[in-house]
Amino acid sequence: MDHVVYWIVLGVVKVVRSLPLSICFATGRMLGALAWAILPTYRRLARENMSRAFGDEYSASQIRDLVFKHFVTVGANFLSALKMPALDERAISNHCAVENKEFLLSHLQKGKGVVIAISHIGNWELFAQLNFMLPNVPTGTIYQRLRNKGLNRLIDNDRRSRGVLTFDRKKGFVGAVALLRKGGVVGVLVDQHAGDSGLWTPFFRRLASTSPLPATLARKSGAAVVPVAIFTTGFARWKISVSPAIPYDDNHSHQLTADINLALEKQIRESPADWFWIHNRWKLPDPRILLAREKRGIYLPDNQKLQAFSILIRSSNWLGDAIMSVPTVQALKKGRADTKITVLTVEKLAELWKAIPEVDEVLTIDQNLWNTARKLREKFDVAILFPNSMRSALEVFLADIPRRIGYRGHHRRWLLNQLIDEPTQLQLIPKHHAERFAHMAIQLGGPSPIFQPLHISTKGPSSSLGLCPGAEYGSAKRWPAHCYREVVEKISQQTGLQWKIFGTAKDSSITQEIISGLPKDIISDLTGKTDMAQLISELVSVRLLLTNDTGTMHLASLLGVPVVAIFGSTEPLLTAPFGNRNRILRHQVECSPCFLRTCPMDLRCMKEITVQQVTAAILEILDPPGKN
Repeated sequence: MDHVVYWIVLGVVKVVRSLPLSICFATGRMLGALAWAILPTYRRLARENMSRAFGDEYSASQIRDLVFKHFVTVGANFLSALKMPALDERAISNHCAVENKEFLLSHLQKGKGVVIAISHIGNWELFAQLNFMLPNVPTGTIYQRLRNKGLNRLIDNDRRSRGVLTFDRKKGFVGAVALLRKGGVVGVLVDQHAGDSGLWTPFFRRLASTSPLPATLARKSGAAVVPVAIFTTGFARWKISVSPAIPYDDNHSHQLTADINLALEKQIRESPADWFWIHNRWKLPDPRILLAREKRGIYLPDNQKLQAFSILIRSSNWLGDAIMSVPTVQALKKGRADTKITVLTVEKLAELWKAIPEVDEVLTIDQNLWNTARKLREKFDVAILFPNSMRSALEVFLADIPRRIGYRGHHRRWLLNQLIDEPTQLQLIPKHHAERFAHMAIQLGGPSPIFQPLHISTKGPSSSLGLCPGAEYGSAKRWPAHCYREVVEKISQQTGLQWKIFGTAKDSSITQEIISGLPKDIISDLTGKTDMAQLISELVSVRLLLTNDTGTMHLASLLGVPVVAIFGSTEPLLTAPFGNRNRILRHQVECSPCFLRTCPMDLRCMKEITVQQVTAAILEILDPPGKN
């Protein structure tokens, strides 16, 4: 197939080179217009890239017009570039003007080498004809070898035919450095995505992987760095524009790389239609969309503001699962300097996510799938799904979010375009459910999540304890109500502390069974009376929370409130609350953990936990050994 492609290209090249340059230019314009019409994927890529660069400056209609002009211009320059090697120096000079050539000569006349920072602007293959502009100056260029050997040889021969030396970047840069030290010129492309080997630094205020090669060559050879661009100025006419050298410090090569990007931005703004917008300059790494562990890392110049890298996180619908994912959300925020975190969640959890400092925005899920998708469209670069559900994948798929990440889940693989494999160690050894979320952050290139409780100020020392006797999942997770009643009485008698009871309206019958007949001054019934914001406010006011394995248990631990948690049908290794001030009470029997909603036997795992054990655990937190 490589041979077939080579012969086809060679045939096209021979036909093009037999035509006048004006015909090549005109035909290229028509082919560019045709490409705009029949290549919607590339048309969309160009529009998205221009929107990233000029979204604050141009309207949507202006960008659409510019995209069309770009395709026409690129088509004209592409065919003209194929024609250039067949022209002599005089013919090339007739079609090209040179602007500010002295910025190059001033360095060369001193015997100093020059790294020219070149890019895919206008008829960029004219860079291979620089001998007409710089006679008697040794000139070279660094190139990336093509996989098709025939095409690689064809392009290399065209460039060398004018006396330009070519240096294969895979073979190192000794030759290029030597040429620069002799006072020569070496051209280096600076506008391509540099992949894993690049430095992540701003380009149009958005982090882009940028080649550090020009800065490296300059530092090793002492050469000047001069940006040069080739602009289309008319019908089959171009201008080679030389900019002043970029000053740099040998000890701050990262700053030079960032400054080269700024110079490139200035060139692009001069003629936006000329640059190659159908190259994915802001390509996301795969799988590491975050940059915390990239080879060269991130460099942000002083006072440089970035466009947001917008991550949508689809929250779990359960309170406990949502809280166990909080450290992962915090790690995702730290993974990039430009990250904006938006959480999509059910209405009942919105206030929870608003309390997390790392979350910049909270959106709520509409019952109508299409309305939710419409709310998300064209707002996000990435979606990360914590739930395994088909619904969560459909939301982001219909919203057409470019990168959609999650576990395979329930028959939804086709809806995602970046899958995360289940962590093997969690399948072999039971680990906390939070580890499953943390695995996502690590696989995406972020730091390891670390739990840190929220710090929400309170009015002063509390005289209350909290109790959450219900469990939304089912009765198998509930310690008997009469046992809770005994604990409330004993603790109040021994400490004089009051109790606040939390729960949903569904827990009212359990609450009534506990408080019936108790003195009203020792207990405050808040069952079914708090929304999420109020629950957070009330929880931070108690000294500890006594609870089953519930979402409220996890919320208390997130708020830094000590927890006495009673486990029955579930497994503390998987869902214990965060923090080291908690006490977990569990009596493991032959059938536990069963993870059932209701116990088919006698609830022995719960009944074997005694009032005395629970009371002792509470008193230990209130008055720990060695306190005085």
